[in-house]
Amino acid sequence: MGTAVQEIPKSLIYEMVDGKPIYYKGYEEYLKGNLQIEEIVGSSLLQSAIITGLLVLLYPKYGDKYHLLSNELGILFRKNSWRSADLVIIEKEKLGAKILENKYLDIAPKVVVEIDTKADLSEIEDTFGYYHKKTKQLLSFGVEKVVWIYTDLQSVLIADQEDWQIIDWDKDFLIMPDLEANISKIVGSLKG
Repeated sequence: MGTAVQEIPKSLIYEMVDGKPIYYKGYEEYLKGNLQIEEIVGSSLLQSAIITGLLVLLYPKYGDKYHLLSNELGILFRKNSWRSADLVIIEKEKLGAKILENKYLDIAPKVVVEIDTKADLSEIEDTFGYYHKKTKQLLSFGVEKVVWIYTDLQSVLIADQEDWQIIDWDKDFLIMPDLEANISKIVGSLKG
């Protein structure tokens, strides 16, 4: 008798790239019964607090003109190819009535912000390759700026059509053309 292969539930797919699933980090432990699904799909306190801090910074200046969307929003490139985003900044005028659709975003936002990743990278030989490919895919789709915040390294990758740079997270950077962000200051303000 052969060994039965356990089917991986679709709810464990974090992203889909050209029809190939990228699963949530920890999906194997879920399949073994060691973790609940909520334990692998949720954000950490720090990740959530940074996103909230960025929303508080952005909303007063851009809330009238832009939608500030969070919660692992799916960005659909084409059938069977989509990525998740922690925070998306997109023009309200550009999105229009689509905001009320129960679908993935199929229009390029202005800015995408990611904090770490929830992707299982254990089968990817070059971990940086995941970040690089996702960033290039977003920029090729028409996203103007991609910001990666790495909590373990306390660094920020800022990528646009012309330049990619990595800075320490205590340095100011332009999240929008006329608004600077500083992750260290956001984190520092959380301590109360």
